[in-house]
Amino acid sequence: MRVSVAGAGLGGLCLAQGLRGAGIEAEVYERDPAITARFQGYRLVLNPAGFEAVRACLPPRWHPLLDAIVGDAYGERLILDRHLNKIGELGPGRTGTVVDRHVLRHLLLTGLRVRTGAGVTGYDVLPGGKVSARLAHGDPVTADLLVGADGVGSAVRAALAPRITPTDTGVRFVIGRTPLTERLTELSRAFGSKIAGDGVSLLLGAMRFRTPPKEAAERLAPEVTLPDVRDYVRWAMILPTGPLGAATPQDAALSRMDGWHPELRALVEQSDPDNSTLLSIRVVEPRERWAPGPVTLLGDAIHATSPTGGNGANTALRDADLLRRCLIEAAEGRQDLLGAVGDYERQMFAYGAEAVRHSLDALPAYVPNS
Repeated sequence: MRVSVAGAGLGGLCLAQGLRGAGIEAEVYERDPAITARFQGYRLVLNPAGFEAVRACLPPRWHPLLDAIVGDAYGERLILDRHLNKIGELGPGRTGTVVDRHVLRHLLLTGLRVRTGAGVTGYDVLPGGKVSARLAHGDPVTADLLVGADGVGSAVRAALAPRITPTDTGVRFVIGRTPLTERLTELSRAFGSKIAGDGVSLLLGAMRFRTPPKEAAERLAPEVTLPDVRDYVRWAMILPTGPLGAATPQDAALSRMDGWHPELRALVEQSDPDNSTLLSIRVVEPRERWAPGPVTLLGDAIHATSPTGGNGANTALRDADLLRRCLIEAAEGRQDLLGAVGDYERQMFAYGAEAVRHSLDALPAYVPNS
């Protein structure tokens, strides 16, 4: 069996690692010109199911490394004013494991066949049931299954299920990261909490590694090369709808922080401008199933969530592990390929739709009044 994966995000890479471990040939096709073309290194909280999905898809020899490079989720989940006074509570905190997306992505990339500058632009189902993926650069590639893990703007989804399209919630946010210095540890009460300002909300989360990733890899898995990333604070400011009105993402945040606690302003001022960006919140809701065939979807391509739900990466990783298990059944002859993909899609549609609904239900608690 041969599988083509469109997209080198966490979900697609996790699937490819899981298939590789099962002896199933998989190659990943990524539209970016290089793996490091875009910064993709923000803190994520994996719930127990998401973390176990990663472990299941990785070689067991890397499990000690995975355990060493993560952190623990914590925080009081308070609502604070711009002077850091408590004015409310968000509700019970989420337990889980904190990971850095950039570090986890490099771990998942190890040993895989990934072609960059080769985004999938469409496909053709061939006589006999195989699928030929058309690439932006290069000749088409043929496989038994094409998996669209190519994000919210998925070209694979556009061809497979054109009536399933992204919905823009209208909400924008600025996100960045700042090295966690001793001075910023004074903000620890705000980690995991919402800071309510005039027309904006600021969310902070600490990424504290159990072991610095580069050092952990050198000691526990020398064949793995991980970035030299140190502890940091991930900050995200949710903005009201309307024009940005600022030259840079940092300026957009700072222009709305007059009179804020000086440590909060310092957090944004000291952040790396190259790692700050403005993003829109778009969702993709899985609706009617497409006709069975040698093409399926995974992650944000079929169920993109609002980040306020905290379940986007978790759901994509769950997809990867579930599809891996279904494809192993097909490879071992316990069912045919279309039956295995159908089993995956039936389960994925159910929990994927629920993940999107949950994230949208959580959004109003974080969106400021304009």
